[in-house]
Amino acid sequence: MTWSAKQYTLFEQQRTRPVHDLVAAIPNTEVRTAVDLGCGPGNSTQVLAQRFPRAQVCGMDSSDDMLADARKRLPALRFEQADIGAWQPAQQFDVILANASLQWVPDHASLYPHLVAQLAPGGTLAVQTPDNLNEPAHRLAREVAAQGPWAGKIGAVKHEARHPASYYFELLSKHCSAVDVWHTTYYHPLSGHEAVVEWFKGTGLRPFLALLDEAEQGAFLDTYLARIREAYPALADGTVLLPFPRLFIISTR
Repeated sequence: MTWSAKQYTLFEQQRTRPVHDLVAAIPNTEVRTAVDLGCGPGNSTQVLAQRFPRAQVCGMDSSDDMLADARKRLPALRFEQADIGAWQPAQQFDVILANASLQWVPDHASLYPHLVAQLAPGGTLAVQTPDNLNEPAHRLAREVAAQGPWAGKIGAVKHEARHPASYYFELLSKHCSAVDVWHTTYYHPLSGHEAVVEWFKGTGLRPFLALLDEAEQGAFLDTYLARIREAYPALADGTVLLPFPRLFIISTR
């Protein structure tokens, strides 16, 4: 299942807005080292570096394509290829940022405490994860996958489990001196229903499309688009407002 930096950055402005809100909430003032886990094409790393211009900032991602774009965007910063689930850094960090990346990693009960352990004393873990598995865009993807002629290939595809705010607050409170959790729904104005499909082709639809051949992908997307038209009414000028709930966490070691 490969990532496409080009597909992801079609909606870079909208995707970057939440990380601006997340990074602005980091309470640290003296930050010497910071890392962006799952940095993608570097848009979130850029926000992090702008917030802490004196810090040594680096990025990490598992995708070659994403890292290539990140290095072009921020040639002065260091980017490494690694998997978040197996990350064992040689140093501690004052800030660990994970913007829309940890939802792809299993076993949060172990993952989040492990990340906190990589913080320097007083350091901050800043996390934003989409909280949209029950939104129409995801629900319809599962329905189309299970009901079409491709059901044998993708009918059982599932994303990693998501948890409520209370789960993360309770989990992190055992390891942190302070935990701040909040939930925001963004309404992203997109140019039409086709744009909604393009948005999710870069993220949520990837596990489904990766298992289909080219003809099946086309048929799947056509069926999905028809269902999206029904679920998201367009405004008078054709704009579609895409509701997108997101969970934010700021934890201080």
